[in-house]
Amino acid sequence: MPHSLGAERPFGAGYWPLPEDDPGSALQREAIRLVTPDHALVRGILWTPPAGTPWKTAIILSHPRADFSVHYACPLLAAAGYAVFGFATRYLNNDTDCLHEACVQDVRCAAQEMRRRGAEIVVLFGNSGGGSLMALSHAESGCGDAFVGVAAHPGEGVFMNQVIDPSVASENDPHSVVRELDMYDPDNGWRPWPTPSHYDPEWLKGYREAQRQRVARIDAVAEESIERAREARRLASDVDRESDPRAWRELRQRAVHSEVLCIYRTLADPAYLDPEIEPDDRPLGSLFAFPDPLDANYGRAGLARTMTARGWLSTWSGRSSRAKLADTLPAVRVPTLLIHATADTEIRLSQARGIRDAAGSEDLSYHELRGAPHYLEGHRIEAMEIVIDWIRDRFPA
Repeated sequence: MPHSLGAERPFGAGYWPLPEDDPGSALQREAIRLVTPDHALVRGILWTPPAGTPWKTAIILSHPRADFSVHYACPLLAAAGYAVFGFATRYLNNDTDCLHEACVQDVRCAAQEMRRRGAEIVVLFGNSGGGSLMALSHAESGCGDAFVGVAAHPGEGVFMNQVIDPSVASENDPHSVVRELDMYDPDNGWRPWPTPSHYDPEWLKGYREAQRQRVARIDAVAEESIERAREARRLASDVDRESDPRAWRELRQRAVHSEVLCIYRTLADPAYLDPEIEPDDRPLGSLFAFPDPLDANYGRAGLARTMTARGWLSTWSGRSSRAKLADTLPAVRVPTLLIHATADTEIRLSQARGIRDAAGSEDLSYHELRGAPHYLEGHRIEAMEIVIDWIRDRFPA
C-alpha cells in the first residue's frame, strides 16, 4: 500500500488505513466521478480485487462530510474478493448546508453505479455518521441488499443532543455561562484534565434536559428563518415584477436568503470526563478533543459551528433530523450486521444495544469488540473478518 495511504493520516481522518491494514494484495483502484440526477458531484475510489479476480458483490460506504474513499475497510474488504466503493457526498469537508435528504440521492447514485458495473448484491456499509446515512438511504430509496453498521452512532442529531453545551446563556456570546448547567464548573463536579470528574446523577438529569431545550431553541430560530423565506416567496408570487420591480426585488431577496447560524460550544458530554456515567471500556476524553474536551468545547472550530437553518434541521438537530437509526432501522428489513466498539468515546453501550433492538431485520447479527476505539485501531482486521465471514455466509463474492 502506498506510503500516503498508510504511514501518515491527515488531521481528523482517523478512518484512514494504517500500515498494519495493508492486506498485501495487488488491489486495483479506479477514481470514479458521478453526477446525481439533481446534478451534484459524487467522487470516490472503487477498490477491486487483483486483476483477473471476478466479483459479484459490491460494498459501498460514505459519510455526510468525510472522504471514505480511503477508509480502512476498503483495502481489507477488496482483498477478500469484493468491489468496494468508498466515496464522498456532495458535502465533502463542509456540512454547513448538509441535507441528509440530498445525501440519500448520492448513496442511491453510488448503488446504481455498482449495479451498472455488474454487482448482483450491494451492501451498505455505515461507519460512524455514515451508519445513520446508509440506514436512511435504504429506508427512503430501498437501495442496498444488506446493511452493515460498524461503530455507527444513533444519528448526528442524536449525537448533538448529548454533546451540546446547555450552559450557553446567549447564542450571541460564546463565553456566556449559566453556571448551574456548566459541566466545566468545579461546583458541578468538574476537575481539570486529566483528573476524572464526577457528576451527581440528579444534576445530570437536569443537564440532559437542558441540552434538549437548547436544541429546541436553535430549532425554533431555524424554523422561523425558513418560514420567513417561505412567506416572502408567497408574497412575491403575488407581485408583478414588471409594474412594481422594487417591491418584487425586496421580497425576492428575502425569499432566497438562507440564515446562517453560529452555534458555539458543542463538545460538552459529561461522560467524556466521568467514567462512572454508563461505564464501559472507553478512556477519558473524546475523539474530537486533543486531548481536553474543555479546549475543544471553546476552541475556534467545532461540530456544527456554522450551519444554514435547513442544514441544522436536517443534520444536527436531535429533534428534527430524520437520520436517526431509532426511526430508520426498523424499516431496514435486509440482513443486518452491527458491530460496536466498547472503548468508543462517542457511542455508549446502551445506545449500541438500543440500535440493535430497533433493527427491523429478521436476519440480525450483533457483535461487541472489547477494547476497540471508534475507528477500531488495533482491531480492524478482527472486525473486517467478522464482516467478511458474515457476507460470505449470505452472498457471492
